[in-house]
Amino acid sequence: MMLNPMSSPASLPRIHLLATGGTIAGAHTGGRSYAAATLTAEALVAAVPQLAGLARITTEQVAGIASQDMDEQVWRQLAARTQAALDEPAVTGAVITHGTDTMEETAYFLNLVLRTAKPVVLVGAMRPATAISADGPMNLYNAVAAAVHPAAAGRGVLVVANDEIHFAREIAKTNTTQLATFRSPNRGLAGLVNTGRVHWFGPAPRRHTAGSEFAAAPPGALPPVEIIHAHAGMGRTLIDAAVRAGAQGLVIAGVGNGNLAASALAAGREAVRAGVAVVRSSRTGGGVVERDIEVDDSAAGFIAAEELNPQKARVLLMLGLTRTRDPAALQALFTTY
Repeated sequence: MMLNPMSSPASLPRIHLLATGGTIAGAHTGGRSYAAATLTAEALVAAVPQLAGLARITTEQVAGIASQDMDEQVWRQLAARTQAALDEPAVTGAVITHGTDTMEETAYFLNLVLRTAKPVVLVGAMRPATAISADGPMNLYNAVAAAVHPAAAGRGVLVVANDEIHFAREIAKTNTTQLATFRSPNRGLAGLVNTGRVHWFGPAPRRHTAGSEFAAAPPGALPPVEIIHAHAGMGRTLIDAAVRAGAQGLVIAGVGNGNLAASALAAGREAVRAGVAVVRSSRTGGGVVERDIEVDDSAAGFIAAEELNPQKARVLLMLGLTRTRDPAALQALFTTY
């Protein structure tokens, strides 16, 4: 842990910045190519001297990866280090720099396992630090501004990007390269932040952080859960293969309202009878997957993901399976979180 070398008044709030890599810390390697996770946490902070007017910042390098390489081990390390920082009375909140590819999953995992009411804000960038008009510095400034705002506490884990504040549960990456890639398609934004001026819209919609029954990640590896993408002409091959490979849970990124072809439905029912939890989500990117509409979930023993997209449904199912294998109890978790 290092103290930011910039001088900040002792009266300012203290923010602990945990860096994991990503494009926000990236640098060009030639032409259009760049390498993620090139810059350190200290370098990111030093590049935005205006942060000294917002907070006293300490930094910690938790990982140095592109977020496509994010995994459970790094999640656990990040959660533990974030919790340790937030448990210090002098720390006001935490800001986490992260790649955008899997940011929504990390944010949702932390939203479920951190036991805190203090602000936690994830931030990244779509352009590397060496790019023309890099977005990382302003995103970082706005993230710290959101974290020190008096009304930030108790809102769960947040993500700041492109002048917007998103709830961890709601956010999704929707574009490969554009700065406005992040959307909260169902319940909308948590707020806006414009050059450090914060405007909140409402509280977090579901249980999180200090109110979560998963606060503190369970010991041992999480149960393996696979995501299977539905499509026209879908068969049962991938479902059967996942079950044979030892998956304890499956999330089907179904078409429309979480639907899947007849042969895949049959394979899903057989998986449930074999003790595998099966969640129906949707590949559409928005809306609610409801129970017992075109699919008889009650008879099959399926779980409806409701508003969670496939990748977040996987996170909740992995944690849920550490508590229960009962489909009804798992369904209750998807209604609660």
